[in-house]
Amino acid sequence: MITGKLKKSQSEVSIRQGDERLIRLTEQAGNKVSSLLSRQGRPHGILRVAVVGGGCSGLQYKMDLQDQPAHRDIVVESQGVRVVVDPKSALYVTGSELDYRESFQDGGFKVSNPNAASSCSCGESFSA
Repeated sequence: MITGKLKKSQSEVSIRQGDERLIRLTEQAGNKVSSLLSRQGRPHGILRVAVVGGGCSGLQYKMDLQDQPAHRDIVVESQGVRVVVDPKSALYVTGSELDYRESFQDGGFKVSNPNAASSCSCGESFSA
């Protein structure tokens, strides 16, 4: 991974450059994230993907649109979108694919994660 530094006010933020082996977006997910960032007036924004405790299987995904990476984040460019993952979440999402589907019952963002040992019936949480 390539390490870089961003200036943030008076302090420096250290980030690492990753690649799509960490996480990748499908074309549909990339288009949706780009659309959401534009709609929010953040054409140079990022998608943060994190894994947090919770859900019926123990772990769940958290996604958020932000302006810039935080200290120690890993940045991946996929489908023209910058995706950031913190080092702890990277342990759980390595090799994952983020898709987006427009469907009445099963629509929204879906993560296909090869590290998930099991997932709940709703598909919103997993165990590793």
